[in-house]
Amino acid sequence: MLQAHFRSVLHHARYLPLWSALTASRGRSFEDRSEGLGAALEAVMRWFPPAQTRFDREARRVFPQMPRAARVRLGREMGRQMGQTLFEIYHDAEFQTRHHRFHVSGPGLGVLKAAQAAGRGAIIVSGHFGQWEAVRAVIKMHGMESGAVYRPNKNRHYERRLRAGIEAAGLPIFATGRRGTMALVRHLRGGGIVSILLDEKAPAGVPLPFLGHDAMTSLSAAELALKYDLPMIPAYGIRAGDRHSFDVVFEAPIPRGDPVTMTRAFNDSLSARIRANPDQWYWMLRRWEGA
Repeated sequence: MLQAHFRSVLHHARYLPLWSALTASRGRSFEDRSEGLGAALEAVMRWFPPAQTRFDREARRVFPQMPRAARVRLGREMGRQMGQTLFEIYHDAEFQTRHHRFHVSGPGLGVLKAAQAAGRGAIIVSGHFGQWEAVRAVIKMHGMESGAVYRPNKNRHYERRLRAGIEAAGLPIFATGRRGTMALVRHLRGGGIVSILLDEKAPAGVPLPFLGHDAMTSLSAAELALKYDLPMIPAYGIRAGDRHSFDVVFEAPIPRGDPVTMTRAFNDSLSARIRANPDQWYWMLRRWEGA
């Protein structure tokens, strides 16, 4: 009983800063509220040493020649970008309506439409880069709907808000784990679309190059694509210079091969996007820890 009470208090305490930042911005425009949370997370990267240390360790691994001052600026800009992304996910129902902000390109969208017209499913692969929910927003804008794989948050306040936002972008939502995987397979076999973020560390995966260093990577998306003959399409929502528009790129499907080769091709795709816009990737994932 005491342990449960302590856990509840801890959840409240950890959620309070975010709740305060969101509450303070009420009544302002969508853009201003987004900028407000962006500024709050930029301040975290400026003034919170543990976050600075964690970011610097990962960025220095990939960019060893980058001057420290440049890495500091990169970390702060990453914080601002991620603050805006988090705000947009929390308010995903409103974000989904902003069609004028999405500029779409790439051959993968046509492949996706063709698969749906033929009654086949598809797998969209991306990472914690830019505004990844812009990809599902565009899919919905074109009369389709993509489910998503989601890792539940242990904090019930974050979980409630994040889950609601992700559901607003498309259903169904599959929690990680055996039960979620079984439901995901049924969805794909029934002709559904699912979006998967493949840049988190996967202890049960295999070490594959990512940004120049081996990282434990899940082969599940490629295995499903091969088993059920589905296109595996890399897609990215790249935040544009005005901070509120997105270049949503659907790349050509990854050529069929074996799971390792296909997953490595995705890692190469995402790595190229990150090197072009390093401030738009969430560097705090501990991607290489223990690899």
